[in-house]
Amino acid sequence: MDSDDAYYMESGGEDNIYSDDYNESDDDETLIDQGIELQGYVEESVDKATMISTHGSQINYVVLKEEDIRRHQKDDIGRVTSVLCISEVEASVLLLHYHWSVSKINDEWFADEERVRKTVGILEEPVVVNVVPKPRGKFKQRRVTCGICFDSFLPKDFASVACGHRFCSTCWTRYISIAINNGPGCLLLKCPAYPSCPAAVGRDMVEKLVSDQEDKDKYDRYFLRSYVEDNRTMKWCPAPGCELAVDISAGSGDSYDVSCLCLHRFCWNCTEDAHRPVDCETVSQWIRKNSAESENTNWILANSKACPKCKRPIEKNHGCMHMTCTPPCRHQFCWLCLGAWKDHGESSGGNYACNRYAAGKLKGLFDEAERKREMAKNSLERYTHHYERWEGNRKSRQKAMEDLQNLKSEKLKKLSEIQGEPETQLVFITDAWLQIIECRRVLQWTYAYGYYLPESDHDKREFFEFLQGKAESYLEMLHNYVEMESEVFYTAQGPEGFMHFRSRLADLIRTTKTYFGNLVKALENGLAAVE
Repeated sequence: MDSDDAYYMESGGEDNIYSDDYNESDDDETLIDQGIELQGYVEESVDKATMISTHGSQINYVVLKEEDIRRHQKDDIGRVTSVLCISEVEASVLLLHYHWSVSKINDEWFADEERVRKTVGILEEPVVVNVVPKPRGKFKQRRVTCGICFDSFLPKDFASVACGHRFCSTCWTRYISIAINNGPGCLLLKCPAYPSCPAAVGRDMVEKLVSDQEDKDKYDRYFLRSYVEDNRTMKWCPAPGCELAVDISAGSGDSYDVSCLCLHRFCWNCTEDAHRPVDCETVSQWIRKNSAESENTNWILANSKACPKCKRPIEKNHGCMHMTCTPPCRHQFCWLCLGAWKDHGESSGGNYACNRYAAGKLKGLFDEAERKREMAKNSLERYTHHYERWEGNRKSRQKAMEDLQNLKSEKLKKLSEIQGEPETQLVFITDAWLQIIECRRVLQWTYAYGYYLPESDHDKREFFEFLQGKAESYLEMLHNYVEMESEVFYTAQGPEGFMHFRSRLADLIRTTKTYFGNLVKALENGLAAVE
């Protein structure tokens, strides 16, 4: 496949993904070929990279545009037509039935052609032999009754598929159009006489009988999408608005990170955003937790108590212990002991204390309720800690992506003019932002990793927090440097200062890349160094 038509990913050595080989003076080789920091942010001009699984294995994959998919479809149809000596329409029917697997078709066909024909609906002989009625007069032709609408038409107004069951063109058009508007099931449409007749309705009938261009376009779209959606080695890029597909050369048992030409990077296995170093199951749990009501329940348990009378949860938002439930209940009670307020007064501690609660607590009367409330509070605080930092890094990553686009569209050209350097010599700044974007993603998912790391495993947790803290430090250093230090060079010339900036930034890129590479490997290996 030509690199101009699709984005081809070649497998390479495992070590190169985190190798410490960045050379800021090499114009032709940027960080794109060097690992994690650029997966998902490649340009269309780049034609080679690698897809790495969470277990370190590598496979080839191709990003396909619409014209590539159509060419693949045409090639597959041509192969089936040539080998089996059947028409293109029949080959299309076979490929749709066998999910575009040419090898499966060949195996099944040559094992039992008759069975395949019957199953798919490609009939060699018509079920019904139609005889054109003889005209009753010199110029009159006998009319035929349609088996669907029971109106009479001339024989030329009828159509049929291989089975020979004839129906009027109007009924055929309505039948096919309804099927198209019901969804992609129209691709496997059978004769209207089905289930007694299994004959397939091919694309030729759609082209011949459907006059509505919108319906034709829908059918064509279903046909195109079937090549990806029915193919176990292909998936659509899940980015909103993206119509590119990814074709891999192996099964999807591992969790592979895929980089689309639209700049979206996703996990091949679960199609969520790329999430190394955590596995797909952890991502699924984390997403469910973020969208579930469980944390609302924890908040209620931690910050409210049930009214002793109506049992509705009530939040205490003032210092006074005197609580009044909302209408229509209006029950008045003590926040601490939950006893009726009429039994309270100065002798029981007043509005800001409760002697009854203190005495009951000494006797252990409130231990279970307090324990549950404290557990809910701790759980909520722990979740909030991890979620806020997960979300913070996600937003920082989005902002970095915007800054990168701004750099490419405006600032890089301006910097080139001021510093007298060609834009190809300034690629190291783009590389820095690409590194930041990818490292933000990794750091984001370390918080989901940390949330599910057992609190009882103190050694691993301590080691994890140390690694995470160092990663944050390296990333902040790189981010601040490229964001703040570069600004001065957009307004004034300074070749010596700019060369120092270039050298220092290259060092920070290399250091950050190496550290994050080691971090990802350590977490994917389950922090085995602690064991």
